[in-house]
Amino acid sequence: MINILFVDSQNFIKKLKEVFVAEGVQMPDLSLYDFDGLFNKALQGIVLNRRIFYSGKLLMDEENRKKSYELIQRQRIMKNKLEEVGFEFLISGRVRPHLETDFNGRMVKIFKEKGVDVRMAVDMVSLACDGNLKTAVIASSDSDLQPAVKELKNRGVELIYLGFEISPNKGLTFTTDRTILIRNAEVIEFFAKTLI
Repeated sequence: MINILFVDSQNFIKKLKEVFVAEGVQMPDLSLYDFDGLFNKALQGIVLNRRIFYSGKLLMDEENRKKSYELIQRQRIMKNKLEEVGFEFLISGRVRPHLETDFNGRMVKIFKEKGVDVRMAVDMVSLACDGNLKTAVIASSDSDLQPAVKELKNRGVELIYLGFEISPNKGLTFTTDRTILIRNAEVIEFFAKTLI
């Protein structure tokens, strides 16, 4: 039986961005972020057999070719960087453009991931059903994972929620066995290390 870190990339990166905004730090290029260092510090003392980073498939948006190309390039850089330090980088679901209203009431196009949380949940439950999963470390604050968390709990899997002090998911905090919250200072620390 093994211990696995499951990372929902868009959800996790969204939380990183919230920290940068709250701390008044200019948004870095997160494709260069030291995820390995951050996870190692936050999960110190927990032996992980696998670390899986889930990300949506990026497609070229004809209306925003330049932005699409930039996002695809950054995903490739991030994938290579993570695989170099032992992460599995799984592409699942899709990143699609959506129109949303911004803070000023204007319609803006943003890119959202769809389907990653479903793949993550299926993998967790499948591994638990096969009797291969001892501990699941869930690096996502997505409440959509609650049904999978419940099933893992029913199957005796130890559940650790890895969230952020800035905005922890209360539901996951209450339904998992243990919560580890990443401090804002730790987020900034591992951004600063990418600049050295």
